[in-house]
Amino acid sequence: MSRSPSGRTLRGAAAAVVAFAAAIALAACSSGSSSSGTTTAASAAASASPSAKASGSVAASASAGSAAPGASGTVTVFAAASLKNTFTELGQTFAQQNPGTTVTFNFAGSSDLVTQITGGAPADVFASADQNNMTKATTAGVVAGTPVNFASNILTIVTQPGNPKGIKGFSDLTSPDLQVVVCAPQVPCGSATQKVEQNTGVTLTPVSEESSVTDVLNKVQTGQADAGLVYVTDAAGAGDKVTGVPFPEAAAVVNVYPIATLTGATQPALASKFIELVTGPDGQQVLKDAGFEPAP
Repeated sequence: MSRSPSGRTLRGAAAAVVAFAAAIALAACSSGSSSSGTTTAASAAASASPSAKASGSVAASASAGSAAPGASGTVTVFAAASLKNTFTELGQTFAQQNPGTTVTFNFAGSSDLVTQITGGAPADVFASADQNNMTKATTAGVVAGTPVNFASNILTIVTQPGNPKGIKGFSDLTSPDLQVVVCAPQVPCGSATQKVEQNTGVTLTPVSEESSVTDVLNKVQTGQADAGLVYVTDAAGAGDKVTGVPFPEAAAVVNVYPIATLTGATQPALASKFIELVTGPDGQQVLKDAGFEPAP
């Protein structure tokens, strides 16, 4: 009789031991399962491909407002004077399309620009008003890659508003009582003028030869000359400040405009992007609106 309480005590103790052991096993199982999950996540992160990790890093940078490498900075463009209005507009478009970028311009006669670039002036892009000056730059070793032709232009006569001298054509510019200004021979518009003279057999006697087409236009606008030879785009851009007098002989002398990245470019990626804008649909539309013809 005295063993019965002792048996119950033993059975109770055994049950307690079994329950405790089960609890330990359950805890161990739960712990092992959690540890396995952590290890798997860590392994996945550790084994992620470099490109995947880099992509995540770029995304984080982008969300923080950082620009991708090469997408910010200043691109310097040396461009023919006749491109001033169109390129200024395209520079604004470029900055809008590429936040964090700035476009700075140096507009002058193409021959002067070649002299500056070959002399070490810092520039990323060169846009010439003729192929001859681009060839000079290429020969000098300052052009990277192959220049791309993006527009063409022809000459026209401009007079003071209303054409008070009654100029009707190219040969009229030989009149001794006219003060005529043209571009210097080394400047694209001056070279084109010489070709027209050769084609027509008409020789002009200008009162001055200017270093850029915009200087010719300015002399007519300010009354320092009765007439001048400029591009049709310059005449159109001047509006009612001058009167344009087209002449058929101009059609035989077409100036083709090439553009290229320079070997000294500090922003070659941005330079390429700007050239893509100029040669792409947006750039071509701006040029067309200004009176430029497509490159042949």
